[in-house]
Amino acid sequence: MAECWSLNTTSPTYSCNPGLSQLRHYILRTRSFSSANFFVAAQGRLVVFKEATCWVSSPPGLVLQRKKKNMTMGCSLGARASSSDSSSDASPCLLRPTVSVMVNGCTGKMGQAVAEAAIAAGLQLVPKCITGRGRAGGYAELSIQGIKVDAVDGDEREKVMDQVLQDYPDLIVVDYTLPAAVNGNAEFYCSRGLPFVMGTTGGDRNKLVKDVEASGVYAVIAPQMGKQVVAFQAAMELMAEQFPGAFAGYTLQVTESHQSSKVDTSGTAKAVISSFQKLGLPFNLDQIEMVRDPEEQVKRMGVPSEHLNGHAFHTYQLVSADGMVVFEFQHNVCGRSIYAQGTVDAVLFLAKKIREKADKKLYNMIDVLREGNMR
Repeated sequence: MAECWSLNTTSPTYSCNPGLSQLRHYILRTRSFSSANFFVAAQGRLVVFKEATCWVSSPPGLVLQRKKKNMTMGCSLGARASSSDSSSDASPCLLRPTVSVMVNGCTGKMGQAVAEAAIAAGLQLVPKCITGRGRAGGYAELSIQGIKVDAVDGDEREKVMDQVLQDYPDLIVVDYTLPAAVNGNAEFYCSRGLPFVMGTTGGDRNKLVKDVEASGVYAVIAPQMGKQVVAFQAAMELMAEQFPGAFAGYTLQVTESHQSSKVDTSGTAKAVISSFQKLGLPFNLDQIEMVRDPEEQVKRMGVPSEHLNGHAFHTYQLVSADGMVVFEFQHNVCGRSIYAQGTVDAVLFLAKKIREKADKKLYNMIDVLREGNMR
């Protein structure tokens, strides 16, 4: 028996100081709450209760309000606590089901940024990640926000996933691996019935969609996870639907710049180009100019030198047949936080659809935007 507390940002009843690092270790070590009264609270904030001491992770200074009745803490991760008193004034804990997320490819910078964002949002990071075959050995000491994550070679994924699913049966996988691994990884997730968010670009996208649809697995697949960039893509698609052929006779030039380690063409550019094609602009994807030389990125594209290893600059220039009219669309992103935050929103969105047992199984980031529940 222990007492149930809930978040309250107005009542000055009880105030708790955050013990964030220690708290995260508590949460991640706990698999069942039948003998320990640990909880993950609503709104993505971590709260732990131990011997009448409460800790809250973020933001500091949150106030906790004590419930009137005692509550039974014998529940599994993510479940609501049930009241030990059946009287009418015994209300349940106001807790959001916890989402367990496994970030495959968190050995890379994008995957690590997503893992950090997931922890900050109060999600439970699975301390395992699958890497490319033969690549796990170099990451024996991988640590993300104080959480040790074991990098597992892709050849061992079947065995590792058996254990992971025992510990985290409601798992959602996030994939930020390599373009060459997209289809094989998706086939694996589908074969295991694993809901997933595919943030990796490249691969055979038509096959990817067909495989997921045939499997009936819940998934969010998008070449672009930045919410605001996705909103721009949606606006371009809407314009193409409303005004087809509006730019007939114009020519299109597309230039994209990413860190030199990005080997494939921008998936975002491909998506935007499809809208321009509907607007009457003939353009082949092999006409996209990929800038990967650091010196050219700084001097020509204007990329800040400190972001050469993490940026996404796109320019779309439309010129009339006589050269007298020029339209230019541009979106430039430095760093990875916009994608990491969008990925976490996609995970939360997918978890909600799974809980609701939604008929639709395959989603994109526009679906996530339309839901309107982003943080």
